[in-house]
This record gives sequence, structure tokens and C-alpha cells, in this order.
Amino acid sequence: MGCKVVFTDHSLYGFADPGKGADLLVEVIPEVCRLFPHVHFIIEGDGPKWVRLEEMRDKFSLQDQVEMLGAVPHCQVRSVLISGHIFLNSSLTEAFCIAILEAASCGLLTVSTRVGGVPEVLPDDMIVLAEPAPQDMVQAIKQAIDMLPNINPQIMHSHRTELVYDCVIDSSDKSILERLPRYLICGAWAGKLFCVVMIINFILWRLLELFLPAESIEEVPDIASLCDHEDDN
Repeated sequence: MGCKVVFTDHSLYGFADPGKGADLLVEVIPEVCRLFPHVHFIIEGDGPKWVRLEEMRDKFSLQDQVEMLGAVPHCQVRSVLISGHIFLNSSLTEAFCIAILEAASCGLLTVSTRVGGVPEVLPDDMIVLAEPAPQDMVQAIKQAIDMLPNINPQIMHSHRTELVYDCVIDSSDKSILERLPRYLICGAWAGKLFCVVMIINFILWRLLELFLPAESIEEVPDIASLCDHEDDN
């Protein structure tokens, strides 16, 4: 069975940012294609480093295994993601990678460099981490490919989504006095700051309630009940 590895970069600077790891991709992709002829790379992005990727594809004659889409509109990024099985993040510096969350929401297993806050974004069963070095990245992709037969993207994603919503539904509606201690333990100074911000927000909310009461806001209808009503008709 073929395996598709997706790399997307629709950030503001794209491949103009050396921190996105385009140079690392240039070394990783040919080796992965050599080891796994059934692997197909889909690369989305733009910028000065894009030329290096094109040169790499031509040098190793990887036109059949490396598909380069160029810049894709944001509204079409989901279509690119769901066409793959593995999402590859080669960033050399990253505080919090939104692209990883986007890929996970589309059911992709992620392979990423172990940099910045990336190790804290996803649980271990949804991501394979590697040092930002070519050989480590190749091994991580190999590990991800071996994991794919045991992964059901729909179950993995839908199950976690249900857990989140169940926790929200089951959680009690705490008062402001019950919530403040939770912010207070966030740090000696940060905790106090968070509490002040929460109190100010609470006061503003109560003032806005005087001008626009919650009862006057139209609620979104329950879709499930509407569907049941249509089925009855």
C-alpha cells in the first residue's frame, strides 16, 4: 500500500524562513524515497527555499514520488492534508506548531523535529519525534510508516474529540470565586495577574449584561432535534 507524506507551509514567510527546515527536507526526502519506493511526498508552500526542493527533485529524479503543489489557498489546505497519511514538520525552531494540530485534526500521524514546545502539542501515540538531523528524521519517518497499519485516523480523531466534549459537558459551571484559586496557583506573579484580569473581565461582563441581557440573545437551534423532526416528517 502506498504511503503519502504531507508537508505544508502556509505561514506568513513560508520557505523564506530558514527555521522551517527546508534544507533538512532536501536531505531527508531523497533517502526516504530510496528506502521506501512506495512513499509519495506532497509538498505545499512557497518562497526562496522552494528552488532548492525543486533542484533536489530533479537531481534525484523523484518526479514520481515528490509532488510539489506550490502555494495553496488557506481554504484548500484541508484538502491537501486529508490526502496524506503522515504529516512532516521539519522546523528547526518552533514555539507552538499550529500546523501539527491542523494535521492531527485531519487524522494524520505526525513526524516532527523535537524543538521548542512541539513535544507538548500532541500525545505520544499521535506523533513521532526526532532530532533535527537527517538520519534521525529518516528513522522517525520509518517508525511512522511501520505504525500506520495499526492506526485508524477516524477513530483516533473522533474518539479524542468525543472525550474533550464529554469533559466539557460533564464539568460543572463554577462561580468566579471557585475559579480564582485555579488561576492563583499559576505562579507567584502570573497567578495574581491572571486573577486581576479575570475579575476585570467578570465586571465588564456584568456591565454588558445590563445593556444586552443573555435572555435577549437568540440561541442556535439544536441540530439533532431538527434532524429528528425532519425524519419524522
